[in-house]
Amino acid sequence: MALPPSTANWHWKNKNVTPWAKDWLKRELTTLSVTGDKEGEAVSISEVTSVEGDVELGQRKSKLLTIFDCDVRMRWSGTTSAGSEVKGTLSIPEVSHEIICDGLSDFVFNWSLETASSADVDAIYKLARTQLQSAIETKLSTLPGDIIATHSKDIHISGTSTPVSGTATPTPSSAKPAAPPAVKKAVLETVKGINSTTVTVEPTFQASADDIYNLLTDENKIPAWTRNAAVSQAKPDTEYSLFGGGVKGKYVSLSPGKEIVQTWILQSPTWPSGHAATLTTTLDQGSDSTKVTFSLAGVPLGMEEEIRRNLEGYYVHGFKSIGYVLISVSRPTPSSRSRSSSPRQKRSSKNGSATLEEETLPPPSLFLPAAIIGTLVLVAALALPFLTSSSAPIPPRST
Repeated sequence: MALPPSTANWHWKNKNVTPWAKDWLKRELTTLSVTGDKEGEAVSISEVTSVEGDVELGQRKSKLLTIFDCDVRMRWSGTTSAGSEVKGTLSIPEVSHEIICDGLSDFVFNWSLETASSADVDAIYKLARTQLQSAIETKLSTLPGDIIATHSKDIHISGTSTPVSGTATPTPSSAKPAAPPAVKKAVLETVKGINSTTVTVEPTFQASADDIYNLLTDENKIPAWTRNAAVSQAKPDTEYSLFGGGVKGKYVSLSPGKEIVQTWILQSPTWPSGHAATLTTTLDQGSDSTKVTFSLAGVPLGMEEEIRRNLEGYYVHGFKSIGYVLISVSRPTPSSRSRSSSPRQKRSSKNGSATLEEETLPPPSLFLPAAIIGTLVLVAALALPFLTSSSAPIPPRST
């Protein structure tokens, strides 16, 4: 019997994608070209001569991880404003997950100039080492996201289908499902008519609201807790990308230290194509902690648990992974879902539309009787031998 997706995706899996990555580097890097200030000045990557190393996509505890470390060598060429040709070579000894995703170090670019030096030639050489180098860094930052987008379907089991290794997950238009998938197909085709709900997770961290706001919006700080490349300008109507492209959308509004509203699109076979949810993140600063409310509206029905796990696993535990102390987590859930009230305590809202589930201890009033009873039992046990001995006959004194 097949394992449920949540269990199957928990175990370690990996796929070697080195041949694909080598082709990607040779194809994508040779598309790069920049121009100078003077008319006719231009420089580009003419050829990727070698790529040495390994590239893999792994999965552990339902999280996709890119694993790569490559030595990339290439040739570049350019033209001066006078039309003369300029040539040279470039090597990048380390193109790795640690540099692109973790930001643990910077790229090392080893440039060389093969054309005899002159004022015009030196200008092109400078153009290569500045603007072309920046274009290369930007292009390489998209590699992890493209690895996941292309190959995740081969190792990640979705909640609605069981992909076969090495093959793409069938699209709704090409599949011939039974009745339930057919209903899903109709939903996908009518994005505006998707039946949806709101999933909310409310963690409290021992941190300031400003720190958490920056972690959620600062492009340089996001990779620390997502372990993947990020794009974020933190301005209304600008696009963002998290988890190496796993989540994308646009910022709607931002109030530093208070609230973030953004569209939220999950790049997953289970997420309806073209459908955008809205994630509202509010920050409530306390005396020594901040309550964070992640409220995701527009979650397709049937995906509530999967999305809740994603919010808790990627956002909440992402913060924990970099040392932020989690004080508590509460999860408001629709009241239509019946849940056992033990050992959790349910507190209903005034309108009865939702309940707040929290891990709670028995009320303090229950501890006092239990403590008194325990003390009495202990005293009785210790006193029993003395009572028994005192009731025995006292031997007569000898005269």
